[in-house]
Amino acid sequence: MTFAADVQGSPAVTMNSDTQLTNTPGNGDNPLQTATGVYVTIHGHFYQPPRENPYLDTIERQSSAAPFHDWNERIHHECYRPNAFARVLNEQGEVIDLVNNYEYLSFNIGPTLMSWLERYDIEVYERILEADRKSCDRLNGHGNAIAQVYNHIILPLANERDKYTQIRWGKADFRSRFGRDPEGMWLAEAAVDYPTLEVLVAEGIKFIILAPSQAERCRELPNDENPDPEWHEVGGSQIDPTRPYRCFLPEGQYIDIFFYDGPISRDMGFSNILSNCDHFVSRLGLAIRGDHRPSQLISVATDGETFGHHKHHTQMCLAYAFTQEFPRRNWTVTNFAHYLSLNEPTWEVVLKPVTAWSCAHGVDRWQDDCGCGGDGVWHQKWRRPLRDALDWLRDELIKIYDDTGRQFFREPWEARDQYIQVIRDREASRNKNYSPANIESFLNSHQHHQLTQLEQIDALRLLEMQRHALLMYTSCGWFFEEISRPEGVQILRYAAHALALAGDVTGIQLETGFRERLAQAPSNLKSFQTGEGVYRQLVVPSQVSLNQVAVHYAISSLFTNYAEQERVYCYEARQLDYQLQRMGNLTLAVGQLQLVSEITKESSELVFAVLHLGGWDFHCCIQPFVGRLAYSQIKNQLFDALKQASAAHAIIAMTKLFGEQTFSLQNLFAEERHRIMQLLNQETLTRLDQLYHQVYRDNYGVLMAFHRDELPVPQELQVAAEIALSNRCLITIKALEQETSDSQLVLTHLAELEAITTEANHLHCNLNISQAQQTLEKLIWRSLWQLLYKTNPETLEEDIHYVERLIDVGNQLQFVLSLDRCQELYFSRLHSSITQQCQLAIRAHQIFASNDGVDTDELPSQTDWDTTSLRLLLELGEKLAVDVSPWLSLLP
Repeated sequence: MTFAADVQGSPAVTMNSDTQLTNTPGNGDNPLQTATGVYVTIHGHFYQPPRENPYLDTIERQSSAAPFHDWNERIHHECYRPNAFARVLNEQGEVIDLVNNYEYLSFNIGPTLMSWLERYDIEVYERILEADRKSCDRLNGHGNAIAQVYNHIILPLANERDKYTQIRWGKADFRSRFGRDPEGMWLAEAAVDYPTLEVLVAEGIKFIILAPSQAERCRELPNDENPDPEWHEVGGSQIDPTRPYRCFLPEGQYIDIFFYDGPISRDMGFSNILSNCDHFVSRLGLAIRGDHRPSQLISVATDGETFGHHKHHTQMCLAYAFTQEFPRRNWTVTNFAHYLSLNEPTWEVVLKPVTAWSCAHGVDRWQDDCGCGGDGVWHQKWRRPLRDALDWLRDELIKIYDDTGRQFFREPWEARDQYIQVIRDREASRNKNYSPANIESFLNSHQHHQLTQLEQIDALRLLEMQRHALLMYTSCGWFFEEISRPEGVQILRYAAHALALAGDVTGIQLETGFRERLAQAPSNLKSFQTGEGVYRQLVVPSQVSLNQVAVHYAISSLFTNYAEQERVYCYEARQLDYQLQRMGNLTLAVGQLQLVSEITKESSELVFAVLHLGGWDFHCCIQPFVGRLAYSQIKNQLFDALKQASAAHAIIAMTKLFGEQTFSLQNLFAEERHRIMQLLNQETLTRLDQLYHQVYRDNYGVLMAFHRDELPVPQELQVAAEIALSNRCLITIKALEQETSDSQLVLTHLAELEAITTEANHLHCNLNISQAQQTLEKLIWRSLWQLLYKTNPETLEEDIHYVERLIDVGNQLQFVLSLDRCQELYFSRLHSSITQQCQLAIRAHQIFASNDGVDTDELPSQTDWDTTSLRLLLELGEKLAVDVSPWLSLLP
């Protein structure tokens, strides 16, 4: 079966659904086995900086990413997932193919981003791993994925020990995910110098990718015929990017280097060549050298986020190029490792002393006011003092780790290098497919002696101190124009946590010295003045203690039914006792709680009391648990005070028993605080909704008269109608979401929603229900999955009609429905089952017709769906904008 595809103005091309990229040039050689013809490698550097709160190990809400929770989620929606399910469309805008772009892209994905993907969208995470496996199968064992230095630090600015750890962590993280050793490694910002190359070679890395501007000179490798070839100066980006190069080190070792095509890569990032596949492929074609060499490589590299995030929908251009345009031109899609296996370098290169792809001044963008990353208005004089402050802190932490670590570890720095095993276990344990982290096994293999429980905690604190000392060098902290940007604040948070951990273990106070050095970093904003102001205003308030976690738990417990054991961020909360009583508008909860850090295993047993006085007023107290008797006495005295139904008496009793320190709603972590604020506000909103509904109902006839006669509607009445109908709509959609068993009730709710939509349109109401769109999209997906995978032949027609009605009502509510996941679900079922059923039905019809309607033994076995059902299923595909026309036209 052939399909026609037209993407972004590209001409329709006929291709078979199982077309492979293993096309063979006219000379008969297989380009996957022998170097022949034109090869194309498109490299995507996919990366997001670590955004987790270092104390909670979770990303907090970022309002600038709205309507998404945070920037990871937003970019995932625009880039990472769309590239795992890239659409190829026909002229009608219908899906004819879903392409996993990672199967054809050369790519690196930063370990911190992969950890987030593993937690957030396991389906996309698994498709990335599957893509690498398939590329290994296609390209003689050479996968598309390459590793990355762990948390994107600028290696030329790192000390030697940190260089090794970053590369070893990057390799170990890669191996734990892809199940193989990396052949290549992406350097943060492509920043490189010769000491960095020496470490890469020592760690077994075969090749790296650089910008053409990073080469200084090159020549052919010496041979018997030409023992001293001429050097060519290429410091102005003149190096030929169509071949690999060998870079020799002082000791005679070497590493191979690919230089991407600079002009094309720049056009991909900063022009519109990706908006049209013809333009893109034509631009690549201009790089082909006409010198009759047997093979050559067109390689380009850019931020992976270009494909969908920076440039919307451009992942479709890639999908079309990979599956149709490149094969049509007999270009072989490859990756760097595979091309290197076919083409040993015949040229060598000498690099400039220290360079990066995003700074024209070496690596000064990450240490000096060089002008890169500035807007011409703000200075970056803060960069050098920030670097100096962190270097000072790093060196102080080295002393602490070296001295104190030897009390716990045989080889402290070897333990740090292998601590990545614990980090990966901890990350993977959040997924049910993995076992929990085996910290005990790690400590047993590295400990100096049999560690006590307290020594184990201190040992883990030291390792976490070193982890955060590495995270505080994440390159993004210097990349932009101002130290107070989120990226700069984030690395300061890591630094603050590292020095706090050092204090916890040794009692050494480093914060004063660190802040003094930050005071030398001038901010562009008067509100901060210096880096110390940024630290004081934005970092210190974000620090979290075990007491704050306990406060969070205590106040939240009034609105959440916690189990005896719950995960609260990166802490295990064990509820040892809990009692709640209400008296009038007062609510008092008293509990005994044990908190255990999942990361360092430190624990604390606490007693809390929280009094809700009504509204937004909370009074919470915390103290250490000292014994059952003391706890029982506290509990009895507090509940005795509550019986007087006096807030004053209860607060006096709490102060007497717990002391003067108190906590309120403001002390909750932001997202939980916002949730509780919404809950507290719900009663007021409900009363207002009832009032607006009454006004709307009492004046419905008046409203209709105004609209009938095309007169301006009084604002008060129009607002009442919009609020009342918006509330009814939200309630009905929620009811639809929650009702799963009573099909008749589901249909009643849907009919109610359709009626509300019709009513709102008649009255020209602008409904404020944007938060319901995602709910409706999930409901459509759930109903479609039930229909496709739990099919009931007796109700199939009704079930299909129900899904179509949900889509229609979404359109009538003026939602721009995102049905991408529904398309993916349907497309998978279409090609795994529905098309096969159609083939059987078509074959049966042909045989039956050729035998004049007489049954014969030639008839295929009975299909799961009859012809009528198949037609209904295919028509549903049309509704979802999936191309089913070949099957609809042939189905009898």
